[in-house]
Formats: sequence, structure tokens, C-alpha cells
Amino acid sequence: MELKYRAALRFTLTLAFMAGLLFLPAWSLRFWQAWIFVLSTMVLWLFFFVDLLRNDPQLLARRMQSKEIDPHQKWLLRVFSLILYCGFVLTGFDFRFGWSRAWLGPVPVVVVIAGQLGVVVGYWLTFWVMKTNTFAASVIRVEAEQTVIQTGPYALVRHPMYTGMAVTLLATPLALGSYVALPLFALIVPVLMYRLIHEERMLRRDLPGYSEYCDSTRFRLIPRVW
Repeated sequence: MELKYRAALRFTLTLAFMAGLLFLPAWSLRFWQAWIFVLSTMVLWLFFFVDLLRNDPQLLARRMQSKEIDPHQKWLLRVFSLILYCGFVLTGFDFRFGWSRAWLGPVPVVVVIAGQLGVVVGYWLTFWVMKTNTFAASVIRVEAEQTVIQTGPYALVRHPMYTGMAVTLLATPLALGSYVALPLFALIVPVLMYRLIHEERMLRRDLPGYSEYCDSTRFRLIPRVW
């Protein structure tokens, strides 16, 4: 199957699966926060898909690969997926049963909007990374022709894609109007941190010049923090 058809199929199935995780627990189509979240995600993913297909199909192919070789990374991805799926389901149940409203008060519309914008910002940071680094694959590996990237977002932190993912994940429960789901989504951040530390060990070992890059770019995830 051609790359564009495989990518389009995965894009459609992933989006449908995500929508199901939100709307089925909510048991209502009045979950307006989820509608905005799903539609904005669809528009962004579609834009990224078309851009990569036209300008960098090799990166799109790399992003399609999802099988890690290292057992630790396989385990981390399972944990990541489990937390993410449970987080989406929890926001749906929260809409249905009103736990946030009952325990902490309703999430203001302005906070929901800020969360939706945070999701978009996180996605755009991730896309900026992909436009800067054609080797930004989904799996951790070093390719023969790969070089160290020090420009764009990589001038700020060593793992800007993880930064973008963290921003999106932390903004997601607020975008979906759920306070109670925020701690669950926040659990993904330590998983990302552990993954990037493991990735750095491999890059220092296998990618020439990466150790020197680490010496010049001090922060891994958040500028001037860590």
C-alpha cells in the first residue's frame, strides 16, 4: 500500500479511536469541548499530513514506524498509551457525571479556550521540530546519514518534540473541561522524561557530535529549568 494511503488510514482510525474514547464514556454528543478538541486536532493533523507528504515523505514514513526494538522503550510506550487512553476516558466520564463541577467547580470557558490554544501550541511546536529535523522519527534510533541538529527549537532545548508533547498533554484535560483528569495526564510527563534520558544515552553513544551538543545546549525539556 502506498505511503499516503497507509498514513491516511492510520490518521482516520486514530482520530476515530480518540473520538470514541471521549464520546462513548460521555454518552452524549453535547460534549462541546470534545467537539472542538477533535475538530482542531483533525485540521492540524491533516495540515501536517499534507505538508509532510509533499515536502518530506521520508519523515512521514519514519513517523509511521512505531515498533521499538529496546524492551524498555516498548514498556514505556505501553505505559504512555495506557495513561493517555485512560485520561481521555476519564474526561468523558467527568462530562457525564460532573465530578469536576461537583468537587472543584465548573471549568470556566476561558480556561477551556486556553487549554484548546495550549493544545494547538504544543502541536505547532512538534511540527516545528519535524520541519527542522527530518530524522524526528517515532522510534528511537540513529540512521547512517543522521547529523546533530542545533538550529530552530533545538537551540533552546535538546528534546523540543517532548516539550511540544508535554504542552499538548497538560493542556488537553483543561481543553476538555476536566480538572479531575489533569493529574492523570500529568503522569505522562515523567514517562516522557524517562524516555528522553534513555534516548540521550543512545545518542551520546551512536551519534557523532551529540555529546558536544549537550555541552552547549544545557537544558533537555524546559529552557532554564531542566
